[in-house]
Amino acid sequence: MILIFVLFFAVVMLPIIVFYLGEQKKERFKATLVINIVGFFGVLIFSTLFMFSNIAVANPMMENIGNDVRGMAFLSAAIVTGLCTIGTGIATGQAAQAALAAISENENLMGKSLIFVALAEGIAIYGLLIAFTILGRV
Repeated sequence: MILIFVLFFAVVMLPIIVFYLGEQKKERFKATLVINIVGFFGVLIFSTLFMFSNIAVANPMMENIGNDVRGMAFLSAAIVTGLCTIGTGIATGQAAQAALAAISENENLMGKSLIFVALAEGIAIYGLLIAFTILGRV
C-alpha cells in the first residue's frame, strides 16, 4: 500500500520538479506534458493490475471470479462512454465553430453545416450503444 502512495506522489511531483528546474521554454512544457501522460497511464495500468490481481491467484473455490468479471465489464462500459463523450465534445466544438463561420459568410449553408454538427454527435451514440452491449452481456 505504501508503494502505491509513493508512486502517486512521484507521478504528481516529478512533472512539477521538471517544469520548475531550468529555463521555462517550449521544450520544458513538452517534457512536462510527456511525463504527465506517461505517469498517468503508468499508474492507471499498475492500479488496474494491482486491483484485479486476485484473479490470477489459484483459488480452489473460485467464488470471486464472477464479481471481478462484472467489475471489469462496468469499468469498460464507463471508459467507452467517457472517451466517446470526450471525442464528441471535441468534434462538435470544431464542427460548430466552422458551421457558425460558414453561416456568417452565407446564410444558405445553414442546413448543410448543421448536418456536420449532428454527425459529430453520432460518436456519443455509438459509445452508448457499445456500453449497452457490454452491460447486456453481464
